[in-house]
Amino acid sequence: MDLTPHITSVEDSLAAAAAAGDEETARTAAALAAALEPATRLAIMNALAELALEVTGALDDRVVELRLEPGEVRVVVSRGPADADGPAEPLGGGETSRITLRLPESLKAQADQAAEAAGVSLNTWLTRSVQESLIGRRRPATQQTGHRVRGWVHG
Repeated sequence: MDLTPHITSVEDSLAAAAAAGDEETARTAAALAAALEPATRLAIMNALAELALEVTGALDDRVVELRLEPGEVRVVVSRGPADADGPAEPLGGGETSRITLRLPESLKAQADQAAEAAGVSLNTWLTRSVQESLIGRRRPATQQTGHRVRGWVHG
């Protein structure tokens, strides 16, 4: 989904409101529109993310995800948590948090390929990778008895 027409609509509305004033007001409105473009884009993406969470919550067998691609947001519907590999809930449960992760381009490309091969978004793949890493660190040494392995996983 290309967000540009929606952002242009907001900018046009600001310009129309400024048309009631003089030339200085119109110039100020144009400068404000340019300055607000990133915030407007982020606000639209946040609204879409909330919508995706609500839709996912209403569906039993599907997950709605947003994937950021150059210049646009793509909506992807995939298998639900009951069918997906890995934990359905983030480790520890609760609210989700946003972070900025800076990766070398080559590492990001490898992660993109791994996520695509798994049929999930990069965000889902990274979340699962972090969960698996944390779960791996919480496992105590297991005891092997005959053909059985005993131990526990905290989660």
